[in-house]
Amino acid sequence: MQQNEFINLVMPFRDKLYRMAKRLLVSREEAEDAVQEVLLKLWSNNESISKYRSIEAFAMTMTKNFCLDRLKSKQAGNLKLVHSNYRDESTSVQKKIEAQDSVNWVEKIMDELPEQQKMVLQLRDIEDYDYEEIGEMLDMKPTAIRVTLSRARKTVREKLLEKHTYGIA
Repeated sequence: MQQNEFINLVMPFRDKLYRMAKRLLVSREEAEDAVQEVLLKLWSNNESISKYRSIEAFAMTMTKNFCLDRLKSKQAGNLKLVHSNYRDESTSVQKKIEAQDSVNWVEKIMDELPEQQKMVLQLRDIEDYDYEEIGEMLDMKPTAIRVTLSRARKTVREKLLEKHTYGIA
């Protein structure tokens, strides 16, 4: 595979790889490093890349695994799971603060979710993958994905409701 073919094939979903890495790793630099490592691995295996049915799903799985390995490593002991890619420049300062507060609450709630629910919620609701693609990435059946997603959404909804009603329900 030539460099131009590789760029045309892989670069359209590079931002998705970055968002996934950013979701899993605390710093922008760590996420950028993760994406760069995955792209280098893809390029070094570019001759066998065409045998995969979905290169995007394969790259997302590589990114997820790389980030989880980084989180498990001893040198990454200070990393934690966060999600902070929400910005809206066209609103007032008050609305920005309120929106950031809501995002922070959702981040905290998502941090408390089991790892599988967290990943399914990220891939489906944030990255907008369909069930089959998520199934390929996480090696899950579509039914299991729907159940996991439902449980994750329910937990987030209940915790947000509890927060907004100040625990009075």
